[in-house]
Amino acid sequence: MSRLLQVYVVPPAVFVSVIMGGGYGTGREVLEFFSRYGIGGGLIGIAIAGLVFALVFAMTFDFARRMGAYEYQTFFRELIGPFWWTFELLYLLLFLLVLGVLSSAASNILSSRFQVPPELGLALMLVLVAAMVFFGRQILERILTGWMFAMYGVFLLYFFFVLQQFDAHTLSVQITTAGEPGAAAGGALYALYNVALAPVLLFAVRGLETRKEALGCGVVTAVLIMLPAAMFHISFSLGLPSILEEPVPVYWMIEHYAPSWMLPLYLIALLGTLAQTGAGLVQGVIERVEFALTPQKDDGMSHWLRALIAMGALGVSAALASLGIISLIAKGYSAMAVGFAVVYVIPLLTISYFKQSRVVA
Repeated sequence: MSRLLQVYVVPPAVFVSVIMGGGYGTGREVLEFFSRYGIGGGLIGIAIAGLVFALVFAMTFDFARRMGAYEYQTFFRELIGPFWWTFELLYLLLFLLVLGVLSSAASNILSSRFQVPPELGLALMLVLVAAMVFFGRQILERILTGWMFAMYGVFLLYFFFVLQQFDAHTLSVQITTAGEPGAAAGGALYALYNVALAPVLLFAVRGLETRKEALGCGVVTAVLIMLPAAMFHISFSLGLPSILEEPVPVYWMIEHYAPSWMLPLYLIALLGTLAQTGAGLVQGVIERVEFALTPQKDDGMSHWLRALIAMGALGVSAALASLGIISLIAKGYSAMAVGFAVVYVIPLLTISYFKQSRVVA
């Protein structure tokens, strides 16, 4: 694999693929953390979120490189010592919460569009995620990289059709209008709970060799993550205020503002994205379990044990899915953001560079 792919394509692709599934695939998180503050306010929140992402990703990648810590237990043992378990506790809660959101979204889409029973939607998610993690990290990285480009293509197509509905003057006035109070805080909260996934996905940055590569990779990852947020946020202005209560707003927008043939294309892309997000999260847990069981061997776990872990995690998340996607996002993610700021982001920004490096910078 070339250095360009290893540094600036594969790691961002893995991170973007996992993070975009629960939020950008449905569009619900964009509404919750950005669009409800108005067009101008939402763009401020997106800029704040992008800055937080870039800073935390860059420092996380470099710290992992220096310490040789590519699974989250080792990473946090190096960062906060005996308190490493606090991150694991918070992450397991977030892990189940995100899987619950993914399962809820998949069930909602399949039942509303195809009249598929919710239980069957959950079963489909379980099978897809288990299949993706079955063959191990390297195969999963290839799937996530390829699907990122496919999903970006669908997003760009969606934005192309929606943009044709805009009046340029009206849009410019909306963008320059002062937003609702709290936009900056919304952007910061969005970034803080999402960056918590970074230590769990460090299996994708094993190829970084220098500080320059780590910093560059962090910035590229942040930009690629926030571009869809800006696209969806601007497009949602066409549907305000009705769209604010939609559980899957992108689906609603396509129904109203795009050709009918885009709906099945979007649904296929979305279901794949939801499944790959779940697979990326499960792989992070598998990396942790593998390190505990076989610390000297990569991909040491059997294929069937990987699949069993995925099925067990999704089974627990099915109970959370019954709460509904809007409730899960509105009530769960904001609380998680505060906890991750305390045990991860603040220590990373204050003490990480005082730690002795294990790898020459």
